[in-house]
Amino acid sequence: MKPYFFLFYFLSVIIVSAQQTKDSLSINKLEEVVVTGQYDKQSVDKSVFEVKVITRKTIDQLAANNLSDVLNQSLNINIIPNPSTGKSGVELFGLDSQYFKILLDGIPLINDEGLGNNTDLTQINLDDIEQVEIVEGAMGVQYGSNAVSGIINIITKKESDYKWQITPYIQEETIGNEYGLFDKGRHIQSMRIGHNFSDKFYANATYTRNDFAGLFGEREGRNYQLNDGKRGYQWLPKLQNNAKTLFRYHNDGFTAFYRFEYFDEHTKKYNPEVRTNLNSSTQTTNPTASDEEFFSERFYHHLSLSGRVFKNANYQASFSYQQQKRNVETYIYQIKTREELNKQNFEYESRQGLYSRGTLNNLFKKDRFSSQLGYELSNINGYSSSLAGDYNSDNIERRLESYELFTSAEFEISKKFSFRPGYRIMFSSKFEPQGSYTLSSVYRFGNGYSLRANLGSAPRNPNYDELYTYFVDVNHDVQGNPDVNPERGNSAFLHLKKTFWFDDYNLKMNNKFSGWFLSVDDRIELSIVNQSPLAYKYLNIDSFKNWGLSYTSNISMKNFSLGAGISFSGERKELLSQTDYNDDYLYGLQLNGNLSYSIPKWNSIFSVFFKHNGPEYQFIQSQNEDGDVVFIKGKRGAYSWMDATLKKTFLERSLEVSLGARNILDVTNVTNTNASGDGVHSISPDNSVLLGYGRSYFLKLLYNLNF
Repeated sequence: MKPYFFLFYFLSVIIVSAQQTKDSLSINKLEEVVVTGQYDKQSVDKSVFEVKVITRKTIDQLAANNLSDVLNQSLNINIIPNPSTGKSGVELFGLDSQYFKILLDGIPLINDEGLGNNTDLTQINLDDIEQVEIVEGAMGVQYGSNAVSGIINIITKKESDYKWQITPYIQEETIGNEYGLFDKGRHIQSMRIGHNFSDKFYANATYTRNDFAGLFGEREGRNYQLNDGKRGYQWLPKLQNNAKTLFRYHNDGFTAFYRFEYFDEHTKKYNPEVRTNLNSSTQTTNPTASDEEFFSERFYHHLSLSGRVFKNANYQASFSYQQQKRNVETYIYQIKTREELNKQNFEYESRQGLYSRGTLNNLFKKDRFSSQLGYELSNINGYSSSLAGDYNSDNIERRLESYELFTSAEFEISKKFSFRPGYRIMFSSKFEPQGSYTLSSVYRFGNGYSLRANLGSAPRNPNYDELYTYFVDVNHDVQGNPDVNPERGNSAFLHLKKTFWFDDYNLKMNNKFSGWFLSVDDRIELSIVNQSPLAYKYLNIDSFKNWGLSYTSNISMKNFSLGAGISFSGERKELLSQTDYNDDYLYGLQLNGNLSYSIPKWNSIFSVFFKHNGPEYQFIQSQNEDGDVVFIKGKRGAYSWMDATLKKTFLERSLEVSLGARNILDVTNVTNTNASGDGVHSISPDNSVLLGYGRSYFLKLLYNLNF
């Protein structure tokens, strides 16, 4: 699939769109319902926010194991895996995972590095997920600090059409070209049970075991004895266990649910450096290595209450207690005897906290006026090692409390035009009071056109490294700054949408054109504070800007659907923390597409997903031949992802068989000159990024027992 395919596609859209169309508002159609940022459940078309929806159907067509598999196909989102830790981060509009929030039913999800931020996407299982909703742009009024580039809200399943719903499945998957029943590949087993005890009470429970055996690649595994850098794995093996349960009660005017989740992950990291331990008298060796195993554990409790009060008003209150911690076990591994000696255990990262959020909507509702009052409280206690990689150092423990109030109101000026202003005030035990604003509006033209505009702001609070890092020895002086201030983020988005109908409404075409500008001021960067001796400290002196345009279109006709998108963006950084920086805009291009065709006669559906990530550029610090510091234009090479799935049902749709391939274009390493050393040492411009483990294949068998 070539990029010029998309040019042909977009030209055809323009030609077709110029033809005479029928008013899409004149027919009744099934609309997607969203909850993110809404006063109540609402269709996408009626929302003042532009909300992207990834449906359960799309998740199933991808046979996605975790959130990373789903977001990998989205425009303006880059998944950044780290094979040395087993984690996967994400970039949205060029900003990393510190700048957006991941929510679970509207509650920020805790992890061992933060609350809602810095989340490892591979730790979010999708077995009980109804849909994923994405809102781009600063959402500080609705969701507080760190929602600078946007939010991702994961909506779980809370009801069933059947009295009993029992859904077991197994999935077998190669990791690149490696597969074995026990020691190679990926092996997933899952069981989900849902039951309607009555018309008012529903419960479900899910258990999933995901065994990722790692990728050997050019490595030779744990028991390799030579000291040539080939010991261990190219992608770390890890085992995940995930148990969830939900209880929901629903009556006229009142709904309550309680959700509990337990997550456990075990990751193994084998040191490629081998000590041969030669015994000169016997000319024998006793090779050993210093290995580590990581254990992550998460507990999640969420109680939600919602209902109607004072006739027109409705309320929602959520209460959550969450904890996630990460332990490490270090030991000396004797390779020949396969013994583990000198075991030591450390708990070096942890977050635990109480969180509550409540809203009261439409207390003063009028025909063309609605409003929301809300609060958000959090009490988060956490700690991490003061020196990365040194588990014996004293952990730095800090508690952060926040108390926040927000309000917004939606004015329906006419049936065509509505706008919603809002404001949030944030108080915390660490920082000075902060404020966020939002102004969103929608104008519905005739013949199905709609225009949405969103302005918003959100701060980004400093992380533990920026506040409390202490790395001082003979060769280094790198320190955090407890007095650093939160960053300030602002964004502006514009979305123009239109739905066309053709052929007596048998053919539907959705089109959307978007433009945006996003900035972050007072950005925190590691800066030189003393030349001799050389010392670094985190300061608020840099800034970041991103602007872009995107166009997406989706066509559906009977059993056939086709989608495509293109995004062009520019990124600029003002690096006052470094000398002689270059702040020119650097530009990038992304393309994506998907194709789906169903054959009802065969109970089958075939799906293909494609995304092209153009080259990414960044100014990086290096040294010239004279040893002077210079800035050069670095580049991460272009690459493309393609996944395909064939899904067929048997036994009156009770048995589902999915067969497919991931990373069909066999992406592994991508040439990269964007290496960063945080300014502490000069940087070599030659590097590569390990993005994928190559083409892999999967088979999934799922059985639906519904009665």
